[in-house]
Amino acid sequence: MPQPVLKPKKKFGRRDGCVRCGRKRGLIRRYGLRLCRQCFREVAAELGFKKYS
Repeated sequence: MPQPVLKPKKKFGRRDGCVRCGRKRGLIRRYGLRLCRQCFREVAAELGFKKYS
């Protein structure tokens, strides 16, 4: 009787974190940023984002 072929387990949850600090919570992935919200606030002006009001 042949052995059944087992599939690798699917990984759930947050695999990738912030590219600057590695934090996994509060990620902004839109536009391919992959920054946490704290790091985004620090570098937003350098990236060209403007704050209105």
